Amino acid sequence: MEEIAFTMQLRPGVAAEYQRRHDEIWPELTALLHDAGIRDYSIYLDAASGTLFAVQKRLPGHTTGNLPATEIMQRWWAYMGDLMETNPDNSPVVKQLARVFHQK
Repeated sequence: MEEIAFTMQLRPGVAAEYQRRHDEIWPELTALLHDAGIRDYSIYLDAASGTLFAVQKRLPGHTTGNLPATEIMQRWWAYMGDLMETNPDNSPVVKQLARVFHQK
């Protein structure tokens, strides 16, 4: 299983709305992520800075690279775009993180 981590950035004052929208995540988005090979996905919030820290575990041969082209992902990004720093295509600005330590 591949594990990746990245950060995203919330706009000020929207943490509760971000949480609410994820509490009501669309079933079709959950299915899309699962079908792409994501088996474990957590997002954590540093409330003081608005930084989101995400961790995904993905199956070998995952197809997450195809997600941006899907209609569901495009709708989700548009739906979340008012809460986060985004790119011109509405995708969240993502900063990949390098693992520097791991212990099992």
